[in-house]
Order: sequence, then C-alpha cells, then structure tokens
Amino acid sequence: MSARENSVPVIEMRGIWSCYRDVVIHKDLDFRVERGEVIALVGGSGSGKTTLLREILGLLQPAKGSIRLFGHEIGSANSASLNAVRSRLGMLFQQGALFSALSVYDNIAFPLRELRFMDEEWIADIVRLKLAMVGLEEKHAHLMPAELSGGMVKRVALARALATEPELLLLDEPTAGLDPARSRSFVKLVRELQQSLDLTVVLVTHDFDTIEGLQSQVAILAEQKILAKGTLPEVAELPHPAIRAFFGAAHDPADRSCRRQ
Repeated sequence: MSARENSVPVIEMRGIWSCYRDVVIHKDLDFRVERGEVIALVGGSGSGKTTLLREILGLLQPAKGSIRLFGHEIGSANSASLNAVRSRLGMLFQQGALFSALSVYDNIAFPLRELRFMDEEWIADIVRLKLAMVGLEEKHAHLMPAELSGGMVKRVALARALATEPELLLLDEPTAGLDPARSRSFVKLVRELQQSLDLTVVLVTHDFDTIEGLQSQVAILAEQKILAKGTLPEVAELPHPAIRAFFGAAHDPADRSCRRQ
C-alpha cells in the first residue's frame, strides 16, 4: 500500500441524501472514517444507521451525494472496480445472516469461492485459519447453522466477514440476541482482531457496553445527519437537545431502508 493511499480516508461520504418513498432519512450528511478508527453509529429508531451501512456496502444508493471507499468513488464505478473495492471490506449482518442450507465450512468458504481464483485446498486452509481466529474448532466446520448457539452464529458470521482479509469491517448490531456473558466475549474477540489485523471498524449499535468494550468513538446520527463525533464521554456531554434526548432514553435499533428517487 502506497503512502498516498494510506493517507486517504477509508470512508468519505459527502452531501448524502437518503430517502424512503417521500420520507427523507439523511439530508446533506457528511461522514468520514480514517484508517484504523473504530466508530459506533448511534441514534434513535428510524435515524438511518443501518441504511448508512448499506450505502457504504453498496447495497443501496443514496438519492444524492458522493461515497468514496479507499479513495474510489463507488457511485460511478464499473462492475470490476466495484468488486475490487468490495473485496477490501467485510460485513457482519444483524443476527449473522448465515445461509441456512450451507454448513459452517461452506458459509465461510462462500466469499472465497466467489473470487473464482482459489482452488479448494487453498480455501480449506483459509477456512481452518478463520475458524481458529474466532475461537472455533475444525469439528464445528461440518455443523449446520440450525445446530449452532447464538454466540457460535456470531463467530461463524465474523469468520465469513474476515475470509477475504478485509481492511474495513462493518458490523450491524453485533451483540444483538446475545446474553451479557456471550456479548462481552464477542466484543473482546472483535477488539482483539481489530488490533491484531489493524482493521478499520464501523458498527451500528445501541449498546453502550459494546461501545466501551471496543473503545470506539461515537458518531451521533440525528436530525438527518451526523451531529457529533468523539469519545462516548465527550459526545454524551454535548448540550444539543437531540443528543441529550438520546442519552436520556432507551431506543430501538430499527432502521428504515432506502431506495433511489
């Protein structure tokens, strides 16, 4: 990686407008993530946290605005360029989103097979490595998703997200559905992997324990834009009414989707 590329933001979103039918979700939103940062997107129900993740991933397109990943504009990228950029990021979807008809092994192997240049022996080595990386054993590779505990589903989903050696990891409610002990264990695992692999991480969460465990910064999404970004104590002390309201009450993590108008 060149020194110039290393200095380019991993994510740069400018003037983003997102909408669902006639409802504006984001209005002239700017969001920037530097290499190595860990940032938690927080906000009330319907503020568009998951929508933002999906736009970064390229699953949704904003109605207006520019999204650059690793310095590359994804809105105007051709298929080959977009696939090259996407290969540099991994996504852990809410509840894991494993393919129910595929074994643990085949779930982790899936993104590797999509690359179409690895033989099965190479893929097998990578699957074993990723299983070990998330604290699972080779014997777990042959299990089906229905046979896994909630904590194991999260670990397999994380192994799949890391299969292609991404530089950017996106997490949507990574501890949702886990009991406190499994939640702490999973957060500890993600933090250790973030440090050892030098990952940039952006996550959607409403769980302050997860934010503290990952030692992440916080980006407050409210009033259709990013209102503030900083450490949890810094942001919690800001006098803005929307920020005060968020930290003073519990909110659901649900988000709306978006389509291009």
